[in-house]
Amino acid sequence: MNLVTGGAGFIGSHLVHQLLNNNELVRVLEHPSTMVGHLPLERIELVRADIRDSGAMRNIMRGCDRVYHLAADPNLWRRNRYEFDQINHVGTLNVMHAALDSGVSRALYVSTESILTSDQSCGEAVESVRFREEDMIGPYCLSKFRAEQAMFKLADAGAPIIVCSPTLPIGPGDRNQTPPTRLAVAFCQGKIPAYLDCELNLIDVRDAADGLMRAMQRGRPGIRYLLGGHNYRLIEWLQVLGDIVNRSAPQWTIPYSVALTVGWFSELWADHISHRMPMTTVTGVRLTKRSMHFDASETFAELGLKPRPVEESTRDAVNWYRQQRWI
Repeated sequence: MNLVTGGAGFIGSHLVHQLLNNNELVRVLEHPSTMVGHLPLERIELVRADIRDSGAMRNIMRGCDRVYHLAADPNLWRRNRYEFDQINHVGTLNVMHAALDSGVSRALYVSTESILTSDQSCGEAVESVRFREEDMIGPYCLSKFRAEQAMFKLADAGAPIIVCSPTLPIGPGDRNQTPPTRLAVAFCQGKIPAYLDCELNLIDVRDAADGLMRAMQRGRPGIRYLLGGHNYRLIEWLQVLGDIVNRSAPQWTIPYSVALTVGWFSELWADHISHRMPMTTVTGVRLTKRSMHFDASETFAELGLKPRPVEESTRDAVNWYRQQRWI
């Protein structure tokens, strides 16, 4: 039995479908408030719990041989910043300790590319690089970094834990609109008159799910598997989108200082007035100053992963947006 935490999410839902296509048994753990109607409920075992509940995690592990831990808060803003650590760090420890105590053969933790940079980064391979807390930007990144560090510590002590770091996933099926999808949909709607210049690494969500399965099958504990795809500047990806929807890419760039100021005011408004996700976050803006170009060739070679072209992923994403009547 495979347990997939966060199996209703963007990457998680594709992982669930691919496991089922391989005739694997799948148990999905989701938060009680999460919508799961898009999952093949007749083919999976669905359990509801909060990963902050360590007792519930122990019960859910019964009968599981492999655990894919994707559940996390992927947003860059929360009104209560303390919850980032409770969900992404403490919640991960609850899941993994319960998995190890139950005797699973392997467990896989899904990290993030946003913690794989520092002020000195320049697109190098990151499979064996170790970063510091001082390199982290904002409470989201810090919570994911602490979780990853804890996983490496367990792996160093002999635990069968694999760590994977997908870069920005794109493609069909992003029902909750992660940041790349929110940006893509807004562009397709003509709501992006200017852009903040930055570097991205994009991977098709289906290839990211495939990479997780490959890492579970053949990955080595103590290594960070970078599930990266293709390096782009933001304007280059917007041009790919523009070619598909027949819309010109924006001509104007937003100065970093202006974007940072907007981020501060957006979060201030969200914290005290709207209590809703701000359009721009301080963490998101600050991350644009870092190089998010990566070399994933080491991971590709070891796992045999070959990501599909960004043009194909983007075209499939746009077709899916149209089916949802978002554009």
